[in-house]
Amino acid sequence: MIARIWSGESPLWRLLLPLSWLYGLVSGLIRLSYRLGLKKPWRAPVPVVVVGNLTAGGNGKTPVAIWLVEQLQQRGIRVGVVSRGYGGKADRYPLLLDASTTPASAGDEPVLIWQRTGAPVAVSPVRADAVRALLAEHDLQLIITDDGLQHYRLARDVEIVVVDGVRRFGNGWWLPAGPMRERASRLQTVDAVITNGGEPAPGEIPMTLRPGQAVNLLTGERCEMSTLPNVVAMAGIGHPPRFFTTLEKGGVRPVKTVALADHQALLQADVQAMTQPGETLLMTEKDAVKCRAFAQDNWWYLPVNAELQGDGAQRLLAKLTLLAQR
Repeated sequence: MIARIWSGESPLWRLLLPLSWLYGLVSGLIRLSYRLGLKKPWRAPVPVVVVGNLTAGGNGKTPVAIWLVEQLQQRGIRVGVVSRGYGGKADRYPLLLDASTTPASAGDEPVLIWQRTGAPVAVSPVRADAVRALLAEHDLQLIITDDGLQHYRLARDVEIVVVDGVRRFGNGWWLPAGPMRERASRLQTVDAVITNGGEPAPGEIPMTLRPGQAVNLLTGERCEMSTLPNVVAMAGIGHPPRFFTTLEKGGVRPVKTVALADHQALLQADVQAMTQPGETLLMTEKDAVKCRAFAQDNWWYLPVNAELQGDGAQRLLAKLTLLAQR
């Protein structure tokens, strides 16, 4: 239902317009207060790069953050990552991730980034505190913040926005009548726009999400996803239909699809109940980090990698490398 409202297919978005006006007013006043100097952001001693969204969830922001970390690491840049840690509840903040950190405390996306990249990762509702914690423990040249475009309390040197190239901006309204956190005109002030799928607008950097081989949660075995029998597909991400479409393009015809809320906590009994004997559960990698502790031998996940094409991607990497080396 929310997808139909935000796309404009359902007229119910009109009933939510007063709340959207209030959201837009409050968010606009917050941003204006920083632009006028009424509030002062905290500036880190190293460059900060924000990877964020204009719309609520499901645009491919975390794969872009992982791609940036890996690309910069290959160039010899010491990079760390900070996050709000949505879906997690730690006993104390800031929280520096290590091998014992669970998604329940840090959130699923920070754990995924830490596992994929090995980069230092810290989470805190106050992102400046997360940056301070990282710099106290690591000699870093650059910080990437996963989300936080609207978190103006942390000064940033580069802003990157990830756009869903298929859905774009829906009906264009602020939350909750539409998907917007800020209006589309905000794109004119950022340093780079990365478009996930669809047709990028002029000046935007094209991106695709390429699936790898399916990985067994219990054994680490890999295989082509099309060879898995009787697949039940599970996705607890911002836009589950994207995952299901990826499976279909890869030759998988699920016997059932299970769409969960983004960052939804997963309990062993609930996940086990999704399949019957002889069926295979195939989930996203973000879901897999929450299921490793109680994985079953018929549970698999599908990793995806962001691929950015064109000169724009190389110019962005060159800019970040030069910024870090300064």
